[in-house]
Amino acid sequence: MGSITKKIAVLGSTGSIGRQTLEVVRAFPQRFRIIGLAASKNLDLLAEQVNEFKPRFVYFQEREATSLLNAECDFLPLEEIARHPAVDTVVMATSGASGLLPTIAAIKSGKKVTLANKEALVMAGEIITREAKLKGAQILPVDSEHSAIWQCLEGEKQGAAQIILTASGGPFLHFSPAKLNKVTAKQALQHPSWQMGQKVTIDSATLMNKGLETIEAHWLFDMPFEGIRVLIHPQSVIHSLVEFRDGSVKAQLSYPDMRLPIQYALTYPERLPNPELPRLNWDNLRSLTFEQPDFDKFPCLKLAIEAGRKGGTYPTVLSSADEIAVELFLSGRIRFTDIAHLVERALQQHKSVAQPTLEEILAADTWAREKVSQLASGDSSC
Repeated sequence: MGSITKKIAVLGSTGSIGRQTLEVVRAFPQRFRIIGLAASKNLDLLAEQVNEFKPRFVYFQEREATSLLNAECDFLPLEEIARHPAVDTVVMATSGASGLLPTIAAIKSGKKVTLANKEALVMAGEIITREAKLKGAQILPVDSEHSAIWQCLEGEKQGAAQIILTASGGPFLHFSPAKLNKVTAKQALQHPSWQMGQKVTIDSATLMNKGLETIEAHWLFDMPFEGIRVLIHPQSVIHSLVEFRDGSVKAQLSYPDMRLPIQYALTYPERLPNPELPRLNWDNLRSLTFEQPDFDKFPCLKLAIEAGRKGGTYPTVLSSADEIAVELFLSGRIRFTDIAHLVERALQQHKSVAQPTLEEILAADTWAREKVSQLASGDSSC
């Protein structure tokens, strides 16, 4: 099969997923051409990336700082890079709500979107999946769990009867509630299996991450929430499972390294050998265990599933409230267990809009951020 050079824009290039995406690109220099790079912080690293990959377009949150890049590339806003005709594949590697509008721009332009940003589908899954069908755009999941489900469904004539998302359980799986109250940001950022960005690492520790992935799976695979379940799998070897109507179950296994699902999304439908990727060591693999999640100890998971079931603007409020609560925790202003409390209070006070427009989703996003900030500051009117 002859190879075609894919023209890629990496939005969030200095973050964890963005950096690992560029590692994959380095491994296949004839397969990929970087057309655009975008970052919200870490100008020094962005400058190194621009110097190496020489993109046509660049974005940095502080536009005036791009003059320091000393590069022959044009500044473009995120959405313009995402929809530019010179780009055929957009790697959405940003975290948080900032990925929503560029994702929609790429989808409306009929691009392939390799999606690592959870919040876009959580906030506007109905809009994004509808537009993807209308425009013939492909959404190729990068999350290891959704990549696993996608791989398990490949070649099947019938859909899944049940999707089973696995979760490592994070660093506090066996902590008592009292011990969780004293967790520090430094402890929470020490994930036992994965190297990830700060936001997703904290979400993994609260299990909010798995709740967001449940909502994503609902939209990506057109699966009702009743057909999606979560299992704790501390070894992080089985990345998800799919059960079919005859009772047969498929699982996708690999070493916990995000470069593998990134590479699969970028090279699909091919599988290419990459000596940089670690393999499972079957001589050292002693056991694979599973357990049910504890919804009382990790209420974020329950809050997310409930918000997904209710629909409307509840998932937007869930996602945006969590984003602010995580920032507050990382800055030392609230306790680890306060993340769930703040998200729950925001959801309780929200008046949801059914089948929201994009404008109503953005309004709910703003409301949730302001509400959590007010609640955390002790505003008595809240």
